Amino acid sequence: MLENFFKLKKNGTSVRTELVAGLTTFMTMVYILALNPTILSASGMDKGSILTATAVASAIACFAMALLSNKPFALSAGLGLNAYFAYTVCGQMGFSWQVALTAVLVEGLIFIVLSVTNVREAIFNAIPASLKTAVGVGIGFFITFIGLQNAGIIVDSPTLVGLFNLKAALVSGTIHTQGVAVMLALFGTLMIAYMFIKGIKGYMLWGILITWGLGMVLQLIGFYVPNPKAGFYSVIPSAVFSMPSSMASTMFQFDFNFMVSHIGDFIVILFAFLFVDIFDTIGTVIGCAEKSGMLDEHGKLPEIKGILLADAVGTTIGACLGTSTITTFVESSSGISEGGRTGLTAVTTGVLFLLALFFSPLFLTIPSFATAPALMFVGFLMMQQVTNINWQDLTKAIPAFVTITMMGFAYSISDGIAFGFITYTILHLCTGKKNELSPLMYVLSVVFILKYFLV
Repeated sequence: MLENFFKLKKNGTSVRTELVAGLTTFMTMVYILALNPTILSASGMDKGSILTATAVASAIACFAMALLSNKPFALSAGLGLNAYFAYTVCGQMGFSWQVALTAVLVEGLIFIVLSVTNVREAIFNAIPASLKTAVGVGIGFFITFIGLQNAGIIVDSPTLVGLFNLKAALVSGTIHTQGVAVMLALFGTLMIAYMFIKGIKGYMLWGILITWGLGMVLQLIGFYVPNPKAGFYSVIPSAVFSMPSSMASTMFQFDFNFMVSHIGDFIVILFAFLFVDIFDTIGTVIGCAEKSGMLDEHGKLPEIKGILLADAVGTTIGACLGTSTITTFVESSSGISEGGRTGLTAVTTGVLFLLALFFSPLFLTIPSFATAPALMFVGFLMMQQVTNINWQDLTKAIPAFVTITMMGFAYSISDGIAFGFITYTILHLCTGKKNELSPLMYVLSVVFILKYFLV
């Protein structure tokens, strides 16, 4: 039955490979179940309701991805979008979380229309091949940076970012918290690299589990000392089973009266959600598809409509349940790197999200220093695509470079795409290559420029 539905042989995969890929993807993104309630609760929403809504919406979106596209992409509440929801819309702007949820709902409905009418697909196909490759490489850079931060290897400093200082940790006494986390993350990264070189199946998942297990041993012998105030928690589960919280306080809590009476303010809120989500999703899909060889000879992705529609459906359902924008996760690349090629990977991840509701004490104990090595190694795998960029054609190489660097340094997939588009269009116009530009490239470049002036 699984073979007939997911076409495993046609996609060169197996049930075992897909299950391992789904589990790997879940392990690298389960942190969202802890982080999303923490962020959204700043808006006044109930933490327990948010956690349940996030898990259920993520599962439904993953199932939709499998049903509509048969692709291995996993979805959950997008980071950055949840921060905009809680800290900007509900914080700086002072609007209620019900207003923000209404904006997310409308965003999801608009995206359903755009996906059905091929507008989002047209945007995807309008991106030149060199920029598609650059987006994949840029996401590799971006996800490596996230991994380094999660591991505590790269930290805040007077130079914006800096390297973890081992000597300072010894003097300050943080060697038994952040120091241990850094050492375990480095160990985990080297172990994943070794197993990859040796061709060991499930290398990324084994890396996460072994690093986590070693962390438990170090905590038991007193070498790793949890310090929750500093963000270093116990890596030993305090329990295994728990009942999920009710979503009653967040389900269908919309404020349509505000949307009608303050249409100007609502459009500003809505546009930011729309802009970031559409290009984050397109960027993530391009990056993961490029890495896994899913793009055809024309640089197009078959079943792209189903992928984008699943993403839109996830956002709409998430708003109804009571969580911020559900979007395709860049961590999907970890499962794809394990060989995931079909919707069975997404289904596996979705099932695990539902199980996490009942085993949340176990899943929420997975430390970031155990998952960070997987993210960093995925970054390496995605960066390999940089050789496919024609560095001799400067009108394409320079925009590719801008895309890659801005994605990491601006800490934003959508900003990396925006700067890459603008640079590509301007250079082609100024060098007499305007015949290589599609009409949509002009439109999108103008939209990107206006975005920085208006939002």
